[in-house]
Amino acid sequence: MSDVYLHDIPLEEAQQRMEKALRDAGRLGVLGIEEIPLDEHALGRVLAEPVQALISSPHYHASAMDGFAVRAEDTEDAELNNPVVLKVRPPLGAQDVQEPPAADGKEEAGWAYYVDTGDPVPLWADAVIPIENVEPLDEQGGISAQARRPAAIRIRAAVPPWSHIRPIGEDMVATQLVLPAGHKLRPVDLGAIAGCGHSTVRVAKRPRVAILPTGTELVPVGQPVRPGDIIEYNSLVLAAQVISWGGQADRFPITPDVFEQIRDRVAEAARDHDLVLLNAGSSAGSEDFSARVVSSLGELLVHGVAVRPGHPVILGMIHSPCDGDPQRKVPVIGVPGYPVSAALTAEIFVQPLLARWLGLPEQEDETVVAQLTRKVTSPAGDVDYLRVAVGQVGDKLLAAPLSRGSGVITSLVRADGIAILPAGVQGLPAGAPVEVHLYRSRADLKRTIFAIGSHDITLDLMAQRLAVHGRRLASANVGSQGGLVALRRGEAHLAGSHLLDPESGEYNLTYIRQYLPDTPVRVVSLVGREQGLLVPRGNPKGIRSIEDLVRPDVTFVNRQRGAGTRVLLDYHLGLLGMDPRQVRGYEREEYTHLAVAAAVSSGRADTGLGIAAAAQALDLDFVPLFQERYDLVIPVEYYSSDLLAPLLELLHDPEFREAVAALPGYDVSQMGNVVV
Repeated sequence: MSDVYLHDIPLEEAQQRMEKALRDAGRLGVLGIEEIPLDEHALGRVLAEPVQALISSPHYHASAMDGFAVRAEDTEDAELNNPVVLKVRPPLGAQDVQEPPAADGKEEAGWAYYVDTGDPVPLWADAVIPIENVEPLDEQGGISAQARRPAAIRIRAAVPPWSHIRPIGEDMVATQLVLPAGHKLRPVDLGAIAGCGHSTVRVAKRPRVAILPTGTELVPVGQPVRPGDIIEYNSLVLAAQVISWGGQADRFPITPDVFEQIRDRVAEAARDHDLVLLNAGSSAGSEDFSARVVSSLGELLVHGVAVRPGHPVILGMIHSPCDGDPQRKVPVIGVPGYPVSAALTAEIFVQPLLARWLGLPEQEDETVVAQLTRKVTSPAGDVDYLRVAVGQVGDKLLAAPLSRGSGVITSLVRADGIAILPAGVQGLPAGAPVEVHLYRSRADLKRTIFAIGSHDITLDLMAQRLAVHGRRLASANVGSQGGLVALRRGEAHLAGSHLLDPESGEYNLTYIRQYLPDTPVRVVSLVGREQGLLVPRGNPKGIRSIEDLVRPDVTFVNRQRGAGTRVLLDYHLGLLGMDPRQVRGYEREEYTHLAVAAAVSSGRADTGLGIAAAAQALDLDFVPLFQERYDLVIPVEYYSSDLLAPLLELLHDPEFREAVAALPGYDVSQMGNVVV
């Protein structure tokens, strides 16, 4: 076959092709059953058969209290001023305790017998009086010092039959269904199974999944990297996913981009595994061999699915005969190399397959309907898996789209859920409702502080500290102006802003009046920051000032429109009478200070305007130019809320202030002060 996609088919059709192939191969249901000891290692396993009680629990009438077993009818006349005295039988053997009374039922009349919690109740007794409700008596009728072994007891209230007794089968009755097949065992389930008489449990065999990373450019985790090297961690993520879904994962060593080696490794893995995940090499490049490997070993079902990210997925079945099954076939999934595509491909194709092999019911994600905070576009004809951060702001549940890049695994780390845009939907406007499949609980969303606005490293430190106080800080970096617009729309609890007014020289207040004329806010100072030019170590091009940005040998990287740093740059360009069009790279935009630093560090740009802490983070030099004030803009309705209370308290915490002050170029002298 040629190195092109066979067909870019709809997701549903791809799933149907795989299901048919698995059914034809007899590999669509539970793979096998194994009997394992009932211990803590059974936790998380899936029952292959229903569990029925072998014995009742309790399997005898058991005392629920420390006290005295009696016949309820012997206490009928007991009153506060007319107590009843019952003789206490001496301790007997367990067999004697259970022996029936005399035929006329009078032999045990007027007697009591001491029992501890859990002891068998004599068959002649039908109630237990708690020890604290009796008066112990000695042989002479006085109060006895032997509360548990008195000669007699005096009671001043009647007890109804079967009080303080756990009857046979109160918890479970022999033959009763305790747990159904397909149930994933929890800690309490292990106790219930043991309590009804089982010492082993029959569970579904765990599917064995082989994970094969391929690529000459890959290096293992922990080894030094050079330009062009890629740390191989997809197999780590995939293995963890498989384990969390109930399977067994085996990570194979990295295989270089050599067709014969990849083919041999896949054939080897298929011999003793139920599923092979072949990672990378699924596109159409000169060294993308996955589709050819699958075709050479069996049948290629799908190459290319209309889903983003995860477009170049491969589905196939390969022949892997064994002694017991000469027709044995093993499914292979070619997983794309980009980390986000890899993780989402596993969610879409691997998780449902493992669930069927384990006999688990189809998983239903918890979903919520939220409003998009900004416009999104979607590829025509593809199912689009949009990563979003979710927060509750007032009565609105909001979904802020995160980075769309397939290589940005931190977008999955930060994601609270996935909004699935169906094929044919080419985009949605800000405010449009979307159904979000949650990664977090709704309780987590209610304790999330939604911050939209300018990026600052201080927010990362704040997020770490707030986690200790039961709060999550979810931030979206859209620039200072974008943050104020978000507040106006009611889409954030606060916004970070450092917008300089060229006329007054004041920060933020002019823009707040412009963008939030009808929204009462509190402006709280966070930090003073030093802005300057980020340059490579040693400043090889001798960049010293804004004037140097128009030099023909200097390439600049800018911040996005609406960012306070860009406003600051434009202000100083204007003061100097410089045309932005003279700045080579002025139109190249990044959304954070660290992204600007990364562009300079990688050589994509010679310089960019940013903060000193970003330069330090990526081992760059820093040319200081300006001082600015970075504020938190908080609507009054949230300023006094319980949700934001830990955040505002943090601004006065000495340890937090010290941590921020330790960052280069930061001034915390005004931190926590209310500007307006």
